[in-house]
Amino acid sequence: MSSYEVEHNIAAQKQPSDRPRRPDLSTFFSTLDTVDTSGERQPSNVHSLPQPGDVSAAYRTLAHAFEMMRVNGRTVNGSGEGAEGGIDVLEFLIDNLMQGAEAPPREVEGVPDSFLTELERVPKKSLKAQDSCPICSNPFLDDEFPLVVRLPCHKDHLFDLDCIGPWLKLNPTCPLDRQVLLKKKEPQPVTKEDEVDGEWDDMFA
Repeated sequence: MSSYEVEHNIAAQKQPSDRPRRPDLSTFFSTLDTVDTSGERQPSNVHSLPQPGDVSAAYRTLAHAFEMMRVNGRTVNGSGEGAEGGIDVLEFLIDNLMQGAEAPPREVEGVPDSFLTELERVPKKSLKAQDSCPICSNPFLDDEFPLVVRLPCHKDHLFDLDCIGPWLKLNPTCPLDRQVLLKKKEPQPVTKEDEVDGEWDDMFA
């Protein structure tokens, strides 16, 4: 079920047979739940970090999903290249994600859920027939109920929320111009209470 269907409680619609299906991201989101420390998901212990293996798995599962999207696009469209050069964008995303899987960061620096919720929604009536998602290359108007968002870096950077959302949860940058969309969070100051907790942790280590 797409983000739009969840938001508006709409029954899932069948996609046209000539439209590449988006891969199932349930495994990715299950893994993301174990490593996402953004926004309200931040753990109560500010020094708590996700396991490197779990972080690596989150990057790898999304890379595999995008790879499946790329293969499906080539199968349907021949070359798989969309109006906005979707394959080139996908290759960049896949390469970046695999680098993250091989050398996972200490913590995921993606955007919080509130950032995705507050992204500007683009109304269907303002979309043109040639407008397509730079990631999946599908024309927005192929969806009966398109959920298209505009990134704050540029007025023409439009994406299907189902495509850009997972990427932004791991990497707060625009895939087109590489601009960082979220300010880096400042490190939390260590309080006396944290120091005491640390001492108790050492005692029981």
